[in-house]
Amino acid sequence: MRLPTRLPPTPRRDAVRAVRAAVVVLVAVLLVSCVSRTRAPIDDRTAKPIPPVPPSSIGSPQAPPDIEAKPPSYTVKRGDTLYQIALDHGLDYRDLAAWNALADPNKISVGQVLRVTAPGDTAAASAASGTGVTTTPLKTVPPVTAAGAAAGSPQPAAAAPAARNPDNYKSSPKAVKEPYSEQAMREVARSAQAPPEVVATAPAAVAPPRATPPPAFEADEEDKLDWVWPAKGKVVVTFSETANLKGIDIAGAAGEPVIASAAGKVVYVGNGLRGYGKLVIVKHNKTWLSAYAHNREILVKEGQQVTKGQKIAEMGNTDADMVKLHFEIRRLGKPVDPARYLPVS
Repeated sequence: MRLPTRLPPTPRRDAVRAVRAAVVVLVAVLLVSCVSRTRAPIDDRTAKPIPPVPPSSIGSPQAPPDIEAKPPSYTVKRGDTLYQIALDHGLDYRDLAAWNALADPNKISVGQVLRVTAPGDTAAASAASGTGVTTTPLKTVPPVTAAGAAAGSPQPAAAAPAARNPDNYKSSPKAVKEPYSEQAMREVARSAQAPPEVVATAPAAVAPPRATPPPAFEADEEDKLDWVWPAKGKVVVTFSETANLKGIDIAGAAGEPVIASAAGKVVYVGNGLRGYGKLVIVKHNKTWLSAYAHNREILVKEGQQVTKGQKIAEMGNTDADMVKLHFEIRRLGKPVDPARYLPVS
């Protein structure tokens, strides 16, 4: 009698085969998990150094747009006079002569370089040395170190948190014991086939350093003057940038009073400026001066202090085609429109 080569299935053999299959699946899951283990992302939250702000980006106060920096020197051109140069730079011609050691203000030569700023001025000193450049040390902002203190400051550095070693730190997978069941086996097999999920962590945003805004310009108290009209009459010529004499012309009768438009010091009396006739120049402060031209008679002297509204001359037609007062207001030697400053009549 021949024995059968395969034993008939029994419930005991089926259970043994099921257990063996489960063991094989579990071993496969563990192997796949060990091979495809993904290191947990590390979010570096240690203090990062803030880049220093370059000195060029730091704002600095600016002069108002209608004020130009004074040049340190001036080269005499053909037809120039010391009086005209002083007027164009808002200066007293006597100061200009003293700064340049001129014994006779009427003797200047073409090509001569004149200092037009007071001695001791850094810009003038650099121009006299031939460099024409004034250098000053830059003030830089020290960079902030990773410890949160300025470089060179005696503040103790804060201890940075120690970074975890990913080789010694295990965050996944975590073993979980569950009772055996067919559903649990299917879940284990499905998780072994699915690719591991990797979650990307965005780096913490660092706000860029904010530049310090430049401080607002504050006008000098000397820059504020209360002007009055220098004469009564009709304005027959208004201000023009292209005119030879930049100011306004006020028509009137010979001998009518000409008054100081603001308080100040008389820095010029005479007829040395071509086209102005008998002229009076009053310097009000380091910024402003006013000029009164074509007078018949002048009633003040150089160096005299005058008050606002004081009579300084009589209207005339010297070096002019009619009786009138030519009036100018100059800011740092630059002519400006008097109508912007005189009160509305």
